[in-house]
Amino acid sequence: MFDIVSLLLPFFGLILIGYIAGKVTKQPADALGWMNTFIIYAALPALFFKLVSRTPFEDLTRIDFIATDLAATYSIFIALFAIGRWIRGNSLADCTIQSFAGAYGNIGYMGPGLALLALGQAAAVPVALIVCLENALHFIVAPALMAAAGDDRRSAGRLAIDITRKVAFHPFILSTAFGFVAAAFHIDQPAAFQHFVDYLAQAAAPCALFAMGVTLALRPVRRIPAEIGYIVLAKLIVHPIVVYLALTAIGGFEPVWIYAAVLLAALPTATNVFVIGQQYGVWKERASATILITTALSVVTVSLFLIAIKSGFLPA
Repeated sequence: MFDIVSLLLPFFGLILIGYIAGKVTKQPADALGWMNTFIIYAALPALFFKLVSRTPFEDLTRIDFIATDLAATYSIFIALFAIGRWIRGNSLADCTIQSFAGAYGNIGYMGPGLALLALGQAAAVPVALIVCLENALHFIVAPALMAAAGDDRRSAGRLAIDITRKVAFHPFILSTAFGFVAAAFHIDQPAAFQHFVDYLAQAAAPCALFAMGVTLALRPVRRIPAEIGYIVLAKLIVHPIVVYLALTAIGGFEPVWIYAAVLLAALPTATNVFVIGQQYGVWKERASATILITTALSVVTVSLFLIAIKSGFLPA
């Protein structure tokens, strides 16, 4: 148990420090803008490039792994969408945000820090693959469904161009693609460049977790969704279990890859879910409440999954 606490204390401790700082200093939300810019455009891309470029290329081409992980994640998405649409009778737009709330974890900000801290450098490749390819698919699915719901007024051609541009030029995707090229062609990186990338990458997890805590502090809970009960259950419990069962059923993966995928699936709802809701004016206050609630509860649930992994309760 002490080992689990020592792993999680710096992780959730940074979120707590950010949350307290946000509450105490009373800085406006705009004050966080440059830090988020640094995280998204410099620190995290440097981390992903570092992880991918220094990995044997054959490990980067495990299509079976990422396909299984995506199938498991979107099985949760589809199940929640069906519940919202045909059992609760919610609109298509509401169902889209609800489904993302239960299937889109905070893998970008929280994933690399937690997985590398808990599992070591061997978790680097599965983390990079999941973060980049899941985000790419989310960037495609969200606007496509919102367009189907009538909440996106762009023409089909303009929508396709905008989605392609967002995916192709996202810093996470670009940095991972450059990492693939460096690994595939065995490009030697100058020592000075490697030190620079390492320096940026070391700042990724602390800055991202602190910024997340501040963001949570600046989003008060105004409206708790009626769907919160089953969304929390789906995101924090069912999602990681489904990912675990899918990967172990397919087989042929290193245990650390399975555990990395499980930990990323166990993470709370991504802050991007609120951004999507705000962009389309749909379910935004309830999305904010869901992020805060799942993040608070994930202290317990992530700890339980870590205990299960470390104790051998989840054999891989």
